Amino acid sequence: MATGAKKVKPTPWARTKKYFREVRAELRKVAWPNRKEMRNFTTVVLLTVIAAGVFIGVVDFILSNLIGLLRQIGGKGPIWSLHHEREVKRE
Repeated sequence: MATGAKKVKPTPWARTKKYFREVRAELRKVAWPNRKEMRNFTTVVLLTVIAAGVFIGVVDFILSNLIGLLRQIGGKGPIWSLHHEREVKRE
């Protein structure tokens, strides 16, 4: 059988201090971008967000018009006319 002292669990304060000490050590190892790289990264992100927004807007516009066209072909008219037809039927 193994004999020896029981392992003492560190206090929450000691564990917290150790955690932040380790975080600080890891952050020192990080290769941080310089100002020029950061500007380039920011530009890429902004252009990507703008491109995604434009793409989603164009797809939304096309699908909305396509659905409206299909509703007109089916004789239902624009979407707002459904609400109007319900209101007229109630009166």
